[in-house]
Amino acid sequence: MTLLELKNKFISLKSFEPTDLNQLMDFLQQNYLNGEVTFQHYRALIRELELSGANKPN
Repeated sequence: MTLLELKNKFISLKSFEPTDLNQLMDFLQQNYLNGEVTFQHYRALIRELELSGANKPN
């Protein structure tokens, strides 16, 4: 899964675009916990999101 695929899945399920990268990160984590994303894809996408400016809440 790519970041673009993740964003498109978010839009498809929620019917609106994510307002920021943190929202995509939360969505990715939910998908991982539900078994919809492999660990390898999860790590790669988390890394990409963090490099783009996303961060986990304190």
